[in-house]
Amino acid sequence: MSEQTFSKADIADWRPEDNAFWASTGSKVAYRNLWISIPNLLVGFAVWGMWGIITVQMLNLGFPFKPADMFSLTAIAGLMGATLRIPASFFIKLSGGRNTIFLTSALLMVPAIWTGIALQDKNTPLWVFQACAFLSGIGGGNFACSMSNISSFFPKRLQGTGLGLNAGLGNFGVTTMQVLIPLVMTVGLFGSAAGGSMVLLKDSGWILGKIVAGTPTFIQNAGFIWAAILLPLVIAAWFGMNNLLTLSPNYGGTLAAFAKILYLWGITCLVGALGLYLYLPAPTGLGLLNMWVALPLIIVTVLLVMKLAAFGEMKANIGNQYAIFKNKHTWALTLLYIVTFGSFIGFSMALPLSITVIFGISHVPDAAGVMQHTLKNPNAPSALTYAWIGPFVGALIRPVGGWISDKVGGSIVTQVISAVMVVASGAVGYVMMQAYGSATPEQHFSTFMWLFVLLFAASGIGNGSTFRTIGVIFDRQQTGPVLGWTSAVAAYGAFIAPVVIGAQIKAGTPQFAMYGFAIFYALCLVLNWWFYLRAGSEIKNP
Repeated sequence: MSEQTFSKADIADWRPEDNAFWASTGSKVAYRNLWISIPNLLVGFAVWGMWGIITVQMLNLGFPFKPADMFSLTAIAGLMGATLRIPASFFIKLSGGRNTIFLTSALLMVPAIWTGIALQDKNTPLWVFQACAFLSGIGGGNFACSMSNISSFFPKRLQGTGLGLNAGLGNFGVTTMQVLIPLVMTVGLFGSAAGGSMVLLKDSGWILGKIVAGTPTFIQNAGFIWAAILLPLVIAAWFGMNNLLTLSPNYGGTLAAFAKILYLWGITCLVGALGLYLYLPAPTGLGLLNMWVALPLIIVTVLLVMKLAAFGEMKANIGNQYAIFKNKHTWALTLLYIVTFGSFIGFSMALPLSITVIFGISHVPDAAGVMQHTLKNPNAPSALTYAWIGPFVGALIRPVGGWISDKVGGSIVTQVISAVMVVASGAVGYVMMQAYGSATPEQHFSTFMWLFVLLFAASGIGNGSTFRTIGVIFDRQQTGPVLGWTSAVAAYGAFIAPVVIGAQIKAGTPQFAMYGFAIFYALCLVLNWWFYLRAGSEIKNP
């Protein structure tokens, strides 16, 4: 079959397991789609995770919000990014790969532009920023459909490599965002039409050094920059990507494909908004539910509403894909992916504010011996200078994890990194305790950062190994939905980590958050051994 056959968006004949087909044509098409997918996914991660950096700079600029309000913005973005992944897991079969990636990337312009507008005025009410963070979750949702799409292009023997490249380089959106946002804030990139500058009230920082108080800052560029980058990327997706008709034979045309995506994401947003209203404290919400009730309630409700609200061909497709929930390996790998990606994105979201709060304050006792946490630490490290390092390492090493797993087996790799994360998480907790009780917390910062870099590296390697395992265990029809589902649940780490760490910092016991994570990692280490490594396991080291 000639390359000319693949000049149109729809591909009817796709046989990646056929070595001759792969060598002659399949490889070219698959890698073209991969190289377009990666930067689109990268910007999705950037828009999703940008509140971890924006909130730090809002504090430095004197926006009239409490640290708890700032943690709520990262948590809202985290929750919606995870929740929107649930329907996105099924988009590729319903709407086609090219159609899905184009539309979901184009939709990112909405929160990017609205965030830029909202940041121009310190008097913008909190609910507006919360709405922007809510829509930023679109970027998190994109991961599920992106991975499902790329999985369908590659043969099983290259699942670890293909998925590792897409996810690993896509994950660089976190690091790119953490490096680029502080930089573009220093320059009036978009002229007077994008608003003027604000003046820093506190020292800030970037990877190249300190940005001192009094410096003009264009914080609105943190949103506008992604809209500018997205424009050529969505054009490339439209003209360069493909729909595989072997996977989505009845998507019904472009407009129908778009309508299905908007419909399912629309009802998901309604469920997410209701869940947040019941969870968030006044004045934003009612504060009736705690996190551990709100999360499963939202997940179950989204699945139920999707099934009930679907109609026609869409109903049949969703019903067929729900078969993954009858497979025990879906649930086992969901927990294992929480260990890896859940940790990566959760720590990425929580780390900047954690550095600012734990190390930016000198913790000294008053005359009565009660610890005070209000005195600014003049030697505090800048979160904007260091927070990018861990996510950078985790994203950089993720393709390596997929490649190693293709060679030695995914579950062996997952077992090793789980053990490392148990030890590293416990050690981070101990260092947090030391820093939070110190008048000079900065002396503990180097150890804190190195341990977090180790956590990010282990989670990055594990991301690749877990996805490789999924690609081997499940058939081609189920791999995409399972990849999407596991990534959706794991993405709630972006909600859980800021909430748990923020609450424990407020309580004066930040170490308890990390000790809790270490216990969870240890339980999953046993789970991985039971299902995939013990002598009598049904599937050995997939």
